Amino acid sequence: MTAGVGRGPVNATNRVVKDMGMADRRTFLQYTVAGVAIASTTNIVLGVGRNEATDVSGTDSIQVNVDVLVIGGGTAGTIAAIQAGRLGAKTLLVERNSQLGGAMTTGGVAFPGLFDAWGKQVIAGIGWELVRESVELDGGTFPDFKKVPKRHWQNQVYTNQFLYVLLAEEKCEQAGVQIAYYEFPEAIRKTLDGWQVDCVGFGTRRRVLCKQIIDCTGGAEVVGMLKLPRLRDKETQPGSMLFKIGSGHKPGTEQIHRLYVHGADSSSAATVTAANLAGRRDILKKVRASKKKLMHLQPETAFRESYRIVGETMVTHEDYTSGRRFDDAISYAFYPVDLHTRSGVRPKPLAPDTVPTIPLSALVPKDSRNILVAGRSVSSDRLANSALRVQAPCMAMGQAAGVAAALAAQQQTTPLSVSLEEIKRTLRAHNAIVPG
Repeated sequence: MTAGVGRGPVNATNRVVKDMGMADRRTFLQYTVAGVAIASTTNIVLGVGRNEATDVSGTDSIQVNVDVLVIGGGTAGTIAAIQAGRLGAKTLLVERNSQLGGAMTTGGVAFPGLFDAWGKQVIAGIGWELVRESVELDGGTFPDFKKVPKRHWQNQVYTNQFLYVLLAEEKCEQAGVQIAYYEFPEAIRKTLDGWQVDCVGFGTRRRVLCKQIIDCTGGAEVVGMLKLPRLRDKETQPGSMLFKIGSGHKPGTEQIHRLYVHGADSSSAATVTAANLAGRRDILKKVRASKKKLMHLQPETAFRESYRIVGETMVTHEDYTSGRRFDDAISYAFYPVDLHTRSGVRPKPLAPDTVPTIPLSALVPKDSRNILVAGRSVSSDRLANSALRVQAPCMAMGQAAGVAAALAAQQQTTPLSVSLEEIKRTLRAHNAIVPG
């Protein structure tokens, strides 16, 4: 039986932020990156009340024209950008943090399962390329995908999170992808042939004109800014703060200690701050109680759940657990239904030989044009999402979105208007495993 889903609270998060002209420059930061009003802090940021020349002093104003704008450089966004770039699309990747990789690097969940199911590899492509090269460069080992493990976690691939960051940036550079760290969209509006997106970072204002957007924010933040429907239940899964006490962390060889951060919410700067502070307070208590050295601490909470989109197709729990083969399936997914609660988690394995699929239409917000979503915000109910959110299928979604967006930009059409066979053929040419 599928879990019920309810629409998230209707507030400033879901407003459309209109493009702001010169006459309204002083309210340029009226909304945070998630669309939440921060009028009370705007004076500190911009110095409202001073003259216009003073407000923009020391700020770089940049305008760029690209084919594909990827927003969010986490698990899915990094792969989406590399794929779009490799297809010749002029691509910009905007990331609010200081590095790529998201949950695997900043969050520290450096075991991005699962790439195999029932004795064979089912997810490959650019995500697997990055993981494989990270392990090889680190002198690590791989599980034998030909063997079916007794427990799913026995086929996890352990990666060195620090090497992953370096390789991800190298592959972006090789693909011609431009990276903008410490920036996030502040305003967005439609244009005749795509989008105008105003991004803001400290000392930087960037106006991006693009044909296609891929929202890989993890919480469908761009979708929320456009007032397209999103879902989020009242209760969400806890996040995890990863750390190591007692002995040094050995990247690429082990899972490190994890502490639940209940109520962790990644939908705004304020809620992420609250989650990080709460997690660090609890770790400090553990260190004091253990009387051992703190040897490693991740810089941010790893979040499991936020907003999901309402897509042209919704993947349900029944679809997932039955291994439904969607007509427009662009990748496989494989992981137990994995809903974390305050009392812990009891993974529910899939029946033998069941391998779920992900349809392209689940990456397309309902009634939208020229925007795709990849990663844990995929259109799905809560139980299906608890399995789809893990890194390997998110990588596969990112690659599919990168192909669809690049081809749509080249053909001056929308992603769903691109030939599905051409999308699949292109994915296979870039080493992805595609159903059918």
